Amino acid sequence: MLEKFVSQTSFCSQEDFMQNFHINIPENFNFGYDVVDEWARIAPDKKAMCWTNDKGEHIDFSFADIKRESDKTAAYFQSLGIGHGDMVMLILKRRYEFWFSIIALHKLGAVCIPATHLLTEKDIVFRCNAADIKMIVAVGEELVIDHIDRAAAASPSLQHRVSIGPVVPEGWSDFQSGIGTAAPFTRPEAANCNSDTSLLYFTSGTTGNPKMVAHDFTYPLGHILTGSFWHNLHEESLHLTLADTGWGKAVWGKLYGQWIAGATVFVYDFDKFTPSDVLVMIEKYRITSFCAPPTVFRFLIREDLSRFDISSLQYCTIAGEALNPKVYEEFYRITGIKLMEGFGQTETTLTIATYPWIEPKPGSMGIRNPQYDIDLLTADGRWAEEGEQGQIVIRTERGKPLGLFKEYYRDPERTREAYHDNIYYTGDVAWRDEDGYFWFVGRADDVIKSSGYRIGPFEVESALMTHPAVVECAITGVPDEIRGQVVKATIVLAADYRRQAGEALIKELQDHVKHVTAPYKYPRVIEFVDELPKTISGKIRRVEIRDKDNA
Repeated sequence: MLEKFVSQTSFCSQEDFMQNFHINIPENFNFGYDVVDEWARIAPDKKAMCWTNDKGEHIDFSFADIKRESDKTAAYFQSLGIGHGDMVMLILKRRYEFWFSIIALHKLGAVCIPATHLLTEKDIVFRCNAADIKMIVAVGEELVIDHIDRAAAASPSLQHRVSIGPVVPEGWSDFQSGIGTAAPFTRPEAANCNSDTSLLYFTSGTTGNPKMVAHDFTYPLGHILTGSFWHNLHEESLHLTLADTGWGKAVWGKLYGQWIAGATVFVYDFDKFTPSDVLVMIEKYRITSFCAPPTVFRFLIREDLSRFDISSLQYCTIAGEALNPKVYEEFYRITGIKLMEGFGQTETTLTIATYPWIEPKPGSMGIRNPQYDIDLLTADGRWAEEGEQGQIVIRTERGKPLGLFKEYYRDPERTREAYHDNIYYTGDVAWRDEDGYFWFVGRADDVIKSSGYRIGPFEVESALMTHPAVVECAITGVPDEIRGQVVKATIVLAADYRRQAGEALIKELQDHVKHVTAPYKYPRVIEFVDELPKTISGKIRRVEIRDKDNA
């Protein structure tokens, strides 16, 4: 399948990759027909997905199964009046119906809006009215149903509420009976053109309402690089990305690039993350490839890995936040596997990564993707030199790259703010070394300005993480009358150190940072906490810490 879309499928060096990697974009590309149905035609019994949950249930789906179920789902949605351009929100956690539904929506030329089950009534009302959502397909769980029902009265565009079960309340349609009784699917004559919107993500910033990130129908092709050249997948791979389907990381790691590569997607449906359970899944199912945020690896290396046979694991990738070198080194020491870091946003596909043919530098995001012209722009408007910090930007003078978002839907002002004069501004700050490797500093909003110095949270966090007392930490700036801001560390301590929390340990940690990195970067304020605020995808919410300190 990969050969259908790229002219060269293997590369011996980064230079070879940059010069010769090219994606062929078919006219009116549709992932449902051109990838899923094509696999079902040429290899119907090939395993597409291995699904299991924390209750012990397990189902395997071939590509023929995915075609059949997505066609039935598309036919059912058609019977409800869903067609080209209609907005449909999916709140399906890690249930396999998510894959049936998103493929069905692609086949209909409709717009899929993946969403987390943690949305409140207010969140749902905002989304329904911002995007004129016509239908919500959701897990039939009491809290999710309640929030949607409460939101419905204030959401005039919402015509259908569909439950996949186990509960189907009054006023809701039953997904299972619907797909079971729907007429045969009739493929639309012209489901889409490449520039039509296929996917819409609501992504939150530090201020204001969430932005609506719109991607077109070619977006899945941008993830060829994610699946085949970052995850290093092939037709015998069994790949697990740890992500809820409500977040962009799900289509990065559980759908597009993986199925184009012909890999099998492993889905573990659970409610509460337990490190040992993930290791059991790797051992039991012989998973070969694994991707997760740094938080997950921080917990995995604290397990007794000798209790688990994870010898099937061949390749590991990491994204979502910058990787602390300590985590890289410890995981490598225990497993012999190098963690290959990558960077991107909801607005993009993978933009910077560590590829199989290059040696990772612990703590570096890697080298730029040949699809994107990446550069760094300093605060005073210059192109950054080697070793100099700047905002990561994507230059588009030579054309808009495959995978870059269309727009912030219905928000031209925000679109112009982020993307103008042939430059897309990511809002992330990094520096680049002499070998072209990029090193993450922090969000532009997170960079701390203290006594004239610009201090990136990540470098201080990495220094603290080398102390055995520190399990996790978040670095933020707090206002200071003399210095403007001072560095604050919010720290989760290892169990053996919790009784020692106090002034002596604070001084020890401050001295440790002074020794490991430049002395001016040490945290003048340290707070010990039981846990850090995080998103459902495992990213630390530094903004929540800042807001609390500034309240």
